[in-house]
Amino acid sequence: QVQLVESGGGLVQAGGSLRLSCAASGRTASNYAMGWFRQAPGKEREFVAAISWTGGSTYYADSVKDRFTISRDNAKNTLYLQMNDLKSEDTAVYYCVADRNRIPKTVQLGGSRYWGQGTQVTVSS
Repeated sequence: QVQLVESGGGLVQAGGSLRLSCAASGRTASNYAMGWFRQAPGKEREFVAAISWTGGSTYYADSVKDRFTISRDNAKNTLYLQMNDLKSEDTAVYYCVADRNRIPKTVQLGGSRYWGQGTQVTVSS
């Protein structure tokens, strides 16, 4: 089992920045690929960014590329998402994920995938 707890969400004006954190605990969390998904009201959950367990490979949705940066600190068992130049369309609940089998770039419930409870990000225009 891996437990994931997100923090850092909040209300920010358009053009501003936020940094999300995800604290992982449980069995060998640092050996898992990790990522971020988001879900806006009335929309399906969507991929935002992912990172390999070493941190050597990163992946981004086109909508956030060049604005968001995913990183991890395996010594602290923590995943980060630096979000810059935020837009109103970035408003959503952001979820941290960990996966022991694959880079998490598609929505998967259960199996090798663990999800956090989510943190709200609201961008005001």
